Amino acid sequence: MQREDFVIRFAGEGGQGLVTSADALASAAVHAGYYVQTFSTFPSQIMGGPASSQVRISNTPVLSNGDNVDILVALNQDAYDNHSHELGEDGVTIYNAEEFDLPEGGKYFGVKADELAKSTGNARAANMVTIGAVATLMDFPLAEIDAYVTERFTRGREGDDEIITANIEAIRLGANVAKEAGFSVGQLAPPDAPDYKQITITGNAALSLGAVAAGLDYYVGYPISPATTILVWMENNLVGKDRFTYQVASELEAIATIIGAGYAGKKAMTATAGPGVSLMSEGLGLAWMAEIPLVVVDVQRGGPATGLPTKSEQSDLLACLHPAHGDVKMPILAPGSVEECFYAGALAVNWAERYQGPVMLMSEFGQAERGENIRKPDLSEIKQESRSIYTGENGYKRYTSWDGTGPLPPMPVPGGAGAYVANGSEHDEIGDTTHLPKHHIRLTERRFKKLDLLKDAPREIEGDGSIALMTWGSSKGPAREAYDRLKAEGSDISWIYSVALNPLPDDVMDALKKKDLVLVPELNYQGQWSGLLRQEGINAVSITQYTGLPFKPGDLVDEIKKRIAATEKAGTAR
Repeated sequence: MQREDFVIRFAGEGGQGLVTSADALASAAVHAGYYVQTFSTFPSQIMGGPASSQVRISNTPVLSNGDNVDILVALNQDAYDNHSHELGEDGVTIYNAEEFDLPEGGKYFGVKADELAKSTGNARAANMVTIGAVATLMDFPLAEIDAYVTERFTRGREGDDEIITANIEAIRLGANVAKEAGFSVGQLAPPDAPDYKQITITGNAALSLGAVAAGLDYYVGYPISPATTILVWMENNLVGKDRFTYQVASELEAIATIIGAGYAGKKAMTATAGPGVSLMSEGLGLAWMAEIPLVVVDVQRGGPATGLPTKSEQSDLLACLHPAHGDVKMPILAPGSVEECFYAGALAVNWAERYQGPVMLMSEFGQAERGENIRKPDLSEIKQESRSIYTGENGYKRYTSWDGTGPLPPMPVPGGAGAYVANGSEHDEIGDTTHLPKHHIRLTERRFKKLDLLKDAPREIEGDGSIALMTWGSSKGPAREAYDRLKAEGSDISWIYSVALNPLPDDVMDALKKKDLVLVPELNYQGQWSGLLRQEGINAVSITQYTGLPFKPGDLVDEIKKRIAATEKAGTAR
């Protein structure tokens, strides 16, 4: 029986090569022309503790992690006990027979991967033994894995040929074990390869690449999970003349440094997680008040406090929207896929320059390290916006009133004409401190009017049904998959989505206000996005989950059906 998609999960302890195995299988599948999405979850310690990494392989672009697991590779007893319940009806387990055993009669078989790998002369080929067994279960062509191995280890080094030969032999040894076991989960249908060039990239890397494509030239960061890989990417790639990357000693230093860089004319960014946003609160208030362009990336994790440092949650929305005291409402971009991370990274830098102020870019753990093969972006098509810089005479009034029409007044660069003080106190036209009400009134209005310059974020509006589904951020994929299933079943439901949460594009707001009910899947307890929508007069209700894991599309389908049925029943009763 041919199938269009499979989910393979490797489970065990941190440090057992789970991510390596999933990534290798994903790379082989991409090489063969399939679409993939990887997902990993692990504890916060460096080594040990329960962990898993999976890959979904499909004939069509992958929107989510899927519902059930088709093949489980359990490297210890705990992994089998904790993950076997997620196997689908036809699912099969491959277990580590060197670590534990299972009674006869189940849909599983053991593999002694380390022992077989040693017989090839390369003890490090154990993951290839397992991949060979996995590929055989779904009738994936071993030649495609051979091709990946050959490409991966052809590096022009002495011994490359021996490594390639040993790995291919390990693949065959694993395949033989699976053949002898006699199990099958079906046959992966031939790929329908895209007709465009692709790259395989993670969310954090895509976001970083997009920001640099838009002209980012200054990055500082403090290591914090799950944002650290952005700092590492910048250290490796944001290099060369007039570019600067640096690791600072704290989040306080990070926000203070990019405020200085933004004031000095640089396109500046930092990335952190929820705890860092808390520490940056005062600095973000200063950037809003002084109108300093900069970008802060919040790669969300479970909270509050240390919370769940390596798990997924979408619970920082209120903190990012209003991080400082007083009348502050930050622009927020929240991409919903790895591909959107690239374009949101570029748009965040451009937004900061365009409206001369701080921008929050929200991702989260599950998206940050998730790998997908996406259309290769054309970097030459990325627009690079830069603030208007004052070039006139001295005596320029940086903080004049602005009615929201016409260009935003230009911004001087220190050392040039029109030098000014970027004051955190309320100020007059030239930046001097003042407590006069007229200045606070006009500049508060100016700071909020500037948000109207930011109405060009990507959005999606589909369907005429009176009930709409509107998710945000990384929950887009599972929600979209659920929506597509419901539409295929004949459900009259609408789809509304925006990469920007503030400000919402006008047509998105208009569409939301016309709906009788808006259902909002989001990974938090409070239903933060639906609460904000209700403040705008929209009848929005959240479908919440706060397990530290992403939504499953099937669970969303079931819950949405319940909500629709309850709404229709209430309407009939009236």
